[in-house]
Amino acid sequence: MANSTEPQKPQNTKKNKKKGATLDIFYGAKIQNTEQIEDNIKENAPKPSKGNGNSPQTYEEFESEMTKKMEAFWEEKLEIMQKKFTHLQNRYDETEKENQALKARIRQLEDNNHVKEQELIKQSQNTKKLEENIKYLTDKVIDLENRGRRDNLRIIGLPEKPEINTKLDMVIQDIIKENCPEILEQGGNTATVRAHRTPSTLNPQKTTPRNVIAKFQSYQTKEKILQEARKRQFRYKGMPIRVTQDLASSTLNDHKAWNMIFRKARELGLQPRISYPAKLTIYFQGKVWAFNKIEDFQLFAKKRPELCGKFDTENQRARNT
Repeated sequence: MANSTEPQKPQNTKKNKKKGATLDIFYGAKIQNTEQIEDNIKENAPKPSKGNGNSPQTYEEFESEMTKKMEAFWEEKLEIMQKKFTHLQNRYDETEKENQALKARIRQLEDNNHVKEQELIKQSQNTKKLEENIKYLTDKVIDLENRGRRDNLRIIGLPEKPEINTKLDMVIQDIIKENCPEILEQGGNTATVRAHRTPSTLNPQKTTPRNVIAKFQSYQTKEKILQEARKRQFRYKGMPIRVTQDLASSTLNDHKAWNMIFRKARELGLQPRISYPAKLTIYFQGKVWAFNKIEDFQLFAKKRPELCGKFDTENQRARNT
């Protein structure tokens, strides 16, 4: 009689088991707890019979079958993991290509920006040169215009009357006889080429008379009249008038900018003069000082206690307004 074989005790499969270790989700795939799988193996394991030992399925066979199933299970999961990994690798490669393309684009933009900066610098230099050329040409044109007026005198304050406007040439001769007859006595040529009012049309809103421009045949005679006009007040039939050099409008505006300083300097006895094109000269402390800009004169006056505070043009404008 065959001895009944004692059932083999299942090996302790819980050795080196990490309690609480679970794999919940791996890339979306749910994996059962390892302990639960082993408990299911024990529960479903066949009970060995006490007969002759010819049981339908031994424990070793069952364990082998379950091992194959687990291997198939893990192979399936591994295949899924490999697919996910391959997908991620492809995504990484695409991202890396995009990153390299962006880097190349950034380098290209930086290079283009550098080129544009260089072009901008060149354009700025060219613009500066053009501005210098424009200023030079403008000054040249103004100088030529002033030189073209070198034989002219500008008469300011001559009344606006028809009998004067129709006989300006004769009126100018009367002004010379009244204010500087010595020029006529010396035989100077006081004849004029032409004389006219400026502007050509009368503005009814203005109360002051228009200026008169007189062009003389002789430059020397014009200069003599101008020198006499600088020494004293000219008059026409007892009415005060001014006789000055005829200049371009821009130069006249530069002259007008000196008016307030000019009047104050005359009050202080500084003997001011406006020389060509628009330079102020004064006589101070035994020396002749010349100034091309108002700012230069103001700086000069601030450093002299005798003049400091007496040429504050801003306060003067405020008081006048």
